[in-house]
Amino acid sequence: MPQHILIVEDELAIAETLIYAFNEAGFATSHHVLGRDAIVKLSNSQIDFVILDVGLPDMTGFDVCKKIRAISNVPILFLTARNHEIDRIVGLEIGADDYVTKPFSPREVVARIKTILRRTEQIHTKQSSQFVVDEIANRILYCGQYLDLTRYEFLLLKTLVKQPQRVYSRDQLMDLVWANAEDSLERTVDAHVKTLRAKLRKIDAACSAIVTHRGMGYSLLT
Repeated sequence: MPQHILIVEDELAIAETLIYAFNEAGFATSHHVLGRDAIVKLSNSQIDFVILDVGLPDMTGFDVCKKIRAISNVPILFLTARNHEIDRIVGLEIGADDYVTKPFSPREVVARIKTILRRTEQIHTKQSSQFVVDEIANRILYCGQYLDLTRYEFLLLKTLVKQPQRVYSRDQLMDLVWANAEDSLERTVDAHVKTLRAKLRKIDAACSAIVTHRGMGYSLLT
């Protein structure tokens, strides 16, 4: 599955240029003009990178960044027409990974994001080295042993492993894992988390990898 880039930009020409460049480089893309729509998209979809314009119609890119950082560690690159040092510093201080000032080369943006994604993947691989997801065979290695998982156990654990420390609500997990299932209920998530924990503890009795956040949902501990 290609990595998914979320582009939050109100200038259509810039957005279309970026979409073309990323599609040519083998990435999937989504585009939103408004910050609030981008936050909803990020909350309900698997996003690997966010390109965020500083000047948006409904709120500043800085405000969007803060809201994203409250729910996700997804890498963020700012696009800005400003060239003031204070803007660059503020962007980095509130959690952005990089910035590019307009006008810019789309190829440079793609290259920068590839570099950040490689670095991020290395960090996540190190953090989650006890889990190895085999996408081709649809199986997961845990502490050197393959887990015996049902289809939905695999999809649920894969979702958690892909974004360690991100808290997923039950509704989000239902949308991501059980999107095409018939007559699924919220308690389905709880039941599958329970069986996953049992299977993990068969390999490591002290395992507490899947964390419950009361009133919020679940995350993978790293």
